[in-house]
Amino acid sequence: MPMSKPAKSDLSSTAEDYVKAIWSAREWGGEPTSITALAERFGTTRATVSETIKRLTARGLVTHEPYKEIALTPTGELEALLMVRRHRLLETFLVTTLGYGWDEVHDEAESLEHAASTRMIDRIDDVLGHPDHDPHGDPIPSRDGVIRHPASAVSLAEAAPGDYCIVRISDSDSDRLVYFDEQGLLPRSPINVQSQDDRAGTTTVVTAHGNLVALAGDATRAIMLVPTPH
Repeated sequence: MPMSKPAKSDLSSTAEDYVKAIWSAREWGGEPTSITALAERFGTTRATVSETIKRLTARGLVTHEPYKEIALTPTGELEALLMVRRHRLLETFLVTTLGYGWDEVHDEAESLEHAASTRMIDRIDDVLGHPDHDPHGDPIPSRDGVIRHPASAVSLAEAAPGDYCIVRISDSDSDRLVYFDEQGLLPRSPINVQSQDDRAGTTTVVTAHGNLVALAGDATRAIMLVPTPH
């Protein structure tokens, strides 16, 4: 059942960033975030993060006990999803309407998402025709905070040899996005996984451009795939 939609959040930009980061850590099967991970993410100290988490807990957005995972309450999850919606709609608008490259929009959207009103975000959604995904393939939550991910998605690092379609590419590294674009590694593009070399830690693929490419490390975890039906 969709969660009820609040009016424009009265959270600070810091609180909005935190709930979004806590939610995003687990979106594609990742581990729950931690005090240390949040400190690294925001370039601050563990003590500062701990104080912020205490404030979010007091507001009913987060649950956290010492040495246990940080989790969102239903209210915190809705706030996070509405921030994710803002971010992804803004990225889509910047690419499709203003001509930005997909490697240029993350930081712009991070700034704009705090200032844009709910009315503006909904208007952007209307103008864009209610897109399901942003330029990187990440699904865009609805106005009610509903989000849908492909059930069979796996990371390239985990994919067995065979034919797949790319459904999502992480936007965390802009230089990597430029490289992926050059190679034909794009959302909704076909890809053939040739082999997994566990000893070398590399995955060899054939891209939509017909290029034979060996990828390793974070690059293989940045790409999410679904099997191509036969």
